This record gives sequence, C-alpha cells and structure tokens, in this order.
Amino acid sequence: MIKLIKSSFHHESETKRALADFVLRQDVLSMNEQCRAFEEAFAARQECRHAVFVGNGSVANLLLVQTLLNQGRLRRGDRVGVSALTWPTNVMPLIQLGLEPVAIDCELDTLNISPRNLETHVSGLRALFLTNVLGFCDDLPALRDLCDDQSVLLLEDNCEALGSSMAGTLLGNFSLASTFSFFVGHHLSTIEGGMICTDDEELHDGLLISRAHGWDRNLAVDRQAGLRAEAGVDDFHAKYTFYDLASNFRPTEINGFIGNRQIPYWDEIVGARAANFERFQQAMTGNGDVHQYDLTHMDTVSNFAMPVVCRTPELARKYRAEFEAAGVEIRPVIAGDITRQPFYRKYVRDTAERPVARLVHTNGFYFGNNPELTGDELATLCDLVCG
Repeated sequence: MIKLIKSSFHHESETKRALADFVLRQDVLSMNEQCRAFEEAFAARQECRHAVFVGNGSVANLLLVQTLLNQGRLRRGDRVGVSALTWPTNVMPLIQLGLEPVAIDCELDTLNISPRNLETHVSGLRALFLTNVLGFCDDLPALRDLCDDQSVLLLEDNCEALGSSMAGTLLGNFSLASTFSFFVGHHLSTIEGGMICTDDEELHDGLLISRAHGWDRNLAVDRQAGLRAEAGVDDFHAKYTFYDLASNFRPTEINGFIGNRQIPYWDEIVGARAANFERFQQAMTGNGDVHQYDLTHMDTVSNFAMPVVCRTPELARKYRAEFEAAGVEIRPVIAGDITRQPFYRKYVRDTAERPVARLVHTNGFYFGNNPELTGDELATLCDLVCG
C-alpha cells in the first residue's frame, strides 16, 4: 500500500535510537531546555522573531485566539472570517471562545480564499483566520493589504504548508501570527506538537503566559518584574500568581528533543515534497476529468498530501475506486466544506452556500505526498492522476 505517511519521523531508525537514549539519560522530561532550543531553531528556519511550542497544532489555534481575547485585540461576539475549506480546529476555538465564524468560500484553482472572495465579506470582520490549504495559497500580499485597509487582524493557520513560499516569503509570515502542526502525518513530526510564530513582542509574552496556567515563569526577567510590581506580588507568591485566562498547553522534552533531531532535515523534507508536487501537477495537466490548479504565483509548494478534485461525482467515485484498487491510501480533502460538518450546523446559524467548497467536499480526495515515496510509487501515482 502507498500510505499517506510511511514513518513516524524522517530518518526514523536513527531518530528512534537517539530518542531512546535521550529518555534513558534525561532527568527532566517536562518542558525545559529541549523545548526552548526547538523554539529558537524553528523561529530561525521560519524567519520570524518568536516561536512558542505547544502540545499540538489544534491547541496552537486555541491558545492564539485566547491570547488575542486576553489582550483585547479580539472581543467576544466579534466576527472572524475563516476558510470554508479547512480543518475543524481552525473554527472550533472561535465558537468555544464566543466569537462568530464567517465561512468564506475558496477559489477552485487555488483551494484558498482570494481577495475577490474576501471583499464580499470583509465589512464587519474583526479578523481573518486564513488556512493555507494543503500547501497552497492565493494572493497573500493582496489579502494582507485588504486586511490592513479594513483594520482586520490577519492570522494564518499554516499547519498544512510548512516550507511553502510566495514572493520570497514563507507562508505563515504574511500575518500577525501563524500556527503550525507537528503531528506525525505532517511535514515535520514531533509525534504531537504545534507552534505559534509571531514578530509581535506583546503577543509573544501573552502566549507564554496563557500557555502555562497564566503565570509568568517563562517570561523574560524584566517582564516578570513589571507584572509583579503592577500586581503588587512578592517573589514568593509570584510562584502561584496567575495573570490571565489560560490552560496548560505545554509540550514535553520528548517532543522538543524529536523536533531538534528533525529540524536539520527541513530542506530535505520540503525539497522532496516540492519536487513530488511538481511531478503530480505535471501529470494532472491535460486530464480533463479533474480541475487544474494555478499556482504560478508561488515560489515553492510544499504539501503533505496532493488534492484531486474531479469534475463530477461520478468521476470522483471512479477515481477513488482506481486509487484504492491500486493500493493507495486516500482521504477527503481535509474537512471539506466546514459548514456541512455536524458541529458547525449545531453551533452556527448559517444557511448560505459555498459552492466551490461544496464541490471539493463532494468531488475531491487527496493522497499522500511524503519524502519517502519511491520512484515506482511516484510513477504509479502519476499514472493514476493523468487519467
């Protein structure tokens, strides 16, 4: 079978041996030096100032939204635009924290929100939490400009697009903050793990506070002193003083160690996925059974799965059957049209149609793009997508 992902980690055997040795000799396994080192290394590779490591990509989204609420940058009841084609935990934190999600349809040639889509919804939005779907993006500079013009906070869920870039900039760096996932099936695996990246100092401090109970122990010393003086707290009671709404989203040293072992493979992982994508894209060209993508505006497309969107439900059934008969593991295109999901219908009053997201939901599927695909497996996948 050609699985979505073959291994828990890149260079798995070496990583597992190193991990076993680390666990045997390490005294502290709760968040510590390995996690800090991974944050610093990831921020450097992502070309941003700050990276905050958390337990997974879903809580990265939740923590980001909670911190923006804590700081008054968002308020309960605010309307927040989201991609209609997305993963549920891009939307669930908004509902959980009293915000109103506004699902915006995508473009068929990019699977992402475009400036044209956003223009019809931007009035009244306080923020746009954009999903860079499966390593793709639309015109992010134009989207950023439109958000700036309308005083809309732009956030990126970049869990599916590590290493993708446009206009010389890595996706995730077009916004106030971006989130990443290190789930085992994604680009860079720490088994479970996530990251929030930002250049904003105030947001960074708020994330550190709300990642761990609401206390100040992970802040810089001068920031700790300021908070304690403002609250009238002595150093002894500061150990159990809590400054804002929070939870415990901390990762472990095990996750941090794996991240530090995996991040040197960034270029190898991204390069292989980008090269595979180019082969899949070329194989699809000219196949009239499937919709074509226009990603010529992107420098690099790095995705962990390749979407296929057929023109009719009948063709979708045909292609899914052919892939499965060839032993290829396939899935729906993430959560499809999020407004059709049971949780969304339960909590959001929304009867509008998103025709493109609905088409992808009905006629789409994806197969794995991982850096361990063999030449024969790549040839099989290209034969299947070329029709």
